[in-house]
Amino acid sequence: MGATDAFPEGATPVGATPGQPGGLLDVLGVAAVMLDAEGRITLWSPQAEQLFGWSAKEALGRPAAQLLVGPEHFDLVLQLFSQVMSGGESWAGVFPVQHKDGSTRLVEFRNMRLLDERGQTYALGIATDQAVLRRVERDLALSVRLVAQSPIGLAVLDTALRFVMVNPALERINDLPADQHIGRDVQEALSFLDTDVIVSRMREVLESGRPLLDQFTVGRTAADPTADQAWSVSYYRLEDAHGRVLGLATSVVDITEQHRAATEAARARRRLAIIADASATVGTTLDVDQTAHELADAIVPELADIAAVDVLDAVLDGRRPTSLSRGGPARFRALAVSVAYATDAVRAADPTGQIASYEADRLITRCVTEARPVLLSQVDEEDLPHIAADPEGAAHLKQAGLHSYLAVPLIARGEVLGALSLYRVRNPVPFDEDDAVLAVELAARAAVCIDNARSYQSERRTALTLQRHLMNHRPPQPKAMEIAYRYQPAQAASEVGGDWFDAIPVAGDKTALVVGDVMGSGINAAATMGQLRTTTRALADLDLDPDEVLRHLDHIAGGLDPAFATCLYAVYDPHRAQCRIAVAGHLPPIVVRPGRPPELLDLPTGAPLGVGGVPFEQTTVPLRDGDLLVLYTDGLVETRQQPIDARLDTLLTLLAESEQDLEGLCDRLLGALRDEHGHDDVALLIARVHAHEE
Repeated sequence: MGATDAFPEGATPVGATPGQPGGLLDVLGVAAVMLDAEGRITLWSPQAEQLFGWSAKEALGRPAAQLLVGPEHFDLVLQLFSQVMSGGESWAGVFPVQHKDGSTRLVEFRNMRLLDERGQTYALGIATDQAVLRRVERDLALSVRLVAQSPIGLAVLDTALRFVMVNPALERINDLPADQHIGRDVQEALSFLDTDVIVSRMREVLESGRPLLDQFTVGRTAADPTADQAWSVSYYRLEDAHGRVLGLATSVVDITEQHRAATEAARARRRLAIIADASATVGTTLDVDQTAHELADAIVPELADIAAVDVLDAVLDGRRPTSLSRGGPARFRALAVSVAYATDAVRAADPTGQIASYEADRLITRCVTEARPVLLSQVDEEDLPHIAADPEGAAHLKQAGLHSYLAVPLIARGEVLGALSLYRVRNPVPFDEDDAVLAVELAARAAVCIDNARSYQSERRTALTLQRHLMNHRPPQPKAMEIAYRYQPAQAASEVGGDWFDAIPVAGDKTALVVGDVMGSGINAAATMGQLRTTTRALADLDLDPDEVLRHLDHIAGGLDPAFATCLYAVYDPHRAQCRIAVAGHLPPIVVRPGRPPELLDLPTGAPLGVGGVPFEQTTVPLRDGDLLVLYTDGLVETRQQPIDARLDTLLTLLAESEQDLEGLCDRLLGALRDEHGHDDVALLIARVHAHEE
């Protein structure tokens, strides 16, 4: 057997570290002294020399009482020695001992009788400095109390990462009693955590000696396997005074509440960010389809993997869904679908533009008929037919792994317009009540935008219908002129309805040409335009001068709403080859003569119709065979990006190009000059003069 074979695994023989402290006994400096039956010193340890100052040579063979005790304590020490040697109980206590240097020190003693094989008795005294002992006792008591009562979980592990000690706080944190910690390694005891990461960190600290502080760890204990717990963990290597590694200490602080508060705060910030983004991106146009797409795009992928917007078909038709009742069917039109990634699960939603009628068992039907959210935190297989558009869609949802579904109604001004459907497939977190609150907020904001867009589109349809009804006849081709014309309504509902044009036969082969623009838009502007246009035709039949016609129109306009309009009224007389023109605040006409550059006529501008009390002037302009007269409204040349002068120059440039076909010229002017956003109506009237044959 070798020198160390008798030692168990993990133990170290004293001789292996000569001269080095081995632990608590060395810190205490425990001295051993043996006396024979006569009280003489027979054994004297090196620690005794350190404690009392006398060397072994000086102490051995001398009576201990004479060497170590002062005269005033001599009788007492003999009495205590006799008590120990007579077979009585061992004696323990504090006794003042005289040091070699003459000082007196309080020493903690443990004294006991020994008996050898020959029957001889000895007294063994074990001693240590009382001040050192008390300090160690205080430190130990403080450590034990702190460890036991600390709210921080504390543990000591050996170098094999087996638990040696755990305090009550750690028992509570891990929901595991001490006896299920002690002797077990980390992976065995803490199987409910990601022990690979923990062990890696511990070994790093054991190897490097550098502590790892405040390591964030999340896991679930056996006591509550459904909820995440969070801890801040620190690791420290334990060493003795000479650097020998003893093991590892770890401290664990339960920060679950702070983690949950931080998580909730992050969710709140995310919700606010989604709402802010939606506020900026949803409802940018007065178009129902565009608004629905903006809503779906704002939600994906932040809130859902798939989002679908469906509106009640009756709402888009301008009718109130009077047949919609709780427990009844509903008819939808799909407006938008947005996905976070390519997936066949999108086929579970209705294709954009499709109309579908669903019975009461469909979740989206329940959502709109009951006007409340429908939340399925956990979707089961039997729920899929009530979510998907058809059995094939249900199969796609099952294959994709749909696990959570949420539908919220689109409600604006107390009216249910449709529903927003949200799906989670890859996002592992199920929808909860907070998600429902956020979705309801987004849906409410979008519903108002959709309702506004619906109202504007309805108004636009009405204004266009009125506009077309009032301008439903084609102006006749005059005897001595060829005319071409175009009218294009504004794209926005709120800007339709104010522009008009006309060509009216007048006595004596004359022709009245008119363009006008009511200062306003919508249905009222269309109605005012219709009244002014009808009045103009009646006045033209009286063969009045242009300035007189504008004066009468000005009087009529003062009683209309809106009351103001611009107008240009011209009368061409083929017998005199001239045109008389009067302007009421309108853009000037352009004359294009063969072989000459186009000319923007410099005419008295006049005040708009409806101002009242301002006289109008007329100007006579010669028009000969082949001349063009171009009349237009401001929608042709005004934009928000360029000044009006630059646009008029562009119009003149386009008219300077050779163009024989008036219809083609109208199309070319509109194609080149029409604002792509169509913010205003455009009326365009081009007349070419033909020589009059007597």
